[in-house]
Amino acid sequence: MADILPFKKKNPAAKAKGVTLCRSGFHKWLIESNKQFDVKQGKLVTAYKCSRCGKTKSKAI
Repeated sequence: MADILPFKKKNPAAKAKGVTLCRSGFHKWLIESNKQFDVKQGKLVTAYKCSRCGKTKSKAI
């Protein structure tokens, strides 16, 4: 017979670990693409993406 593994339910804190941080405005920004040129602004633009929720933002240099 095989050994039976006990499965535990996640507690509420473990379920909402990264989601509540992003909802409160504490994103984990990572650079998605570096040094793109924006024609309208005439500047270099860096695109960022949150590794937890997937939200994107861009910042002109």
